Amino acid sequence: MALSRARLSWPRGAAGGRESTQLLPQVTPGLCRTPLPTPSPPSGPSAHTSVPRRAESQGQDPGAQHPIPCKPGTFSQCVRYLAFLWNLLFLLLGLLALAVGVWGMLAKGLLRGERLAPLGSDPMLLFVLVGLGASAVSLAGCLGALRASPCLLRFFVGAVLAFAGLEVLGGLLLLAAQHRLRDALRDALLLCLLRYQEEPDLRFLVDEVQRSLRCCGLGSYRDWETNPYFNCSAPGVQACSVPASCCLDPWQNGTVANAQCAFGVLRLGDVAAGAIVHLGGCVAQLSAWLRGQAGGITAAAAVLVLVEAVGVVMALKMLRDIAPIGVQG
Repeated sequence: MALSRARLSWPRGAAGGRESTQLLPQVTPGLCRTPLPTPSPPSGPSAHTSVPRRAESQGQDPGAQHPIPCKPGTFSQCVRYLAFLWNLLFLLLGLLALAVGVWGMLAKGLLRGERLAPLGSDPMLLFVLVGLGASAVSLAGCLGALRASPCLLRFFVGAVLAFAGLEVLGGLLLLAAQHRLRDALRDALLLCLLRYQEEPDLRFLVDEVQRSLRCCGLGSYRDWETNPYFNCSAPGVQACSVPASCCLDPWQNGTVANAQCAFGVLRLGDVAAGAIVHLGGCVAQLSAWLRGQAGGITAAAAVLVLVEAVGVVMALKMLRDIAPIGVQG
């Protein structure tokens, strides 16, 4: 009788004599659990105490289940590959901008030590800085998505959020200082005017602005007298002249650019000069053009912020998928 009671008994917990068998397994998010096979009833008088004691001596729960990482789902895999391609695209764009900036500096001899003074104000420096920043952040995003690296993904998220914060701050400063924007624009155009012959990229920019907006100089065509090459006291052939992009008709016979169409214009009066070049300056024209393009500029800024937000969301999704595995390891 005593033997039959021993065979029908089950292991009991230490507290209150209650059973330690778990009825419902507790599943940790992001982890899968593989259930252990149910132990068979003990076959001997002392077998019902051997298994629990062995498990307790090893610090294990005989009814516990071992967690293992879940295999990423199809959606998580799609997000990972999409994030890689997304960042790869911007990596290529960043490298392209970097190559354009370096090529521009090499073409003008800035990287060979011939002219280091204008390097800080050279427009090609902007391409170099933007290319370096975009390439570094996009490379971190690519490697983070490819190798599932939490460190690289966190760096990518932090860098993109920092860039977005700077963009928002810059937009707010522009809105708060609209009255100063005209003065800043005038200073930038004045710098382009003074270095017209020295910087090929500035010369191209000024010519395009004057042709497209049909203007000349800052406030009027006589602002070109401040240029050392166009000043009337200059020794060259361009003395008392303005660039050919100021001409009403910069073409000769309608096909060939006439580089001498504005020679000697500054010696003429306003009436005579008005028959050859545009008399109005570019500051007012450019300000009016920027006001007309405010909607397009706002839309472009919104698209840029949306692109950055998509990249951040995909990186956060991958971090969420990686986190349980990192805790398990």
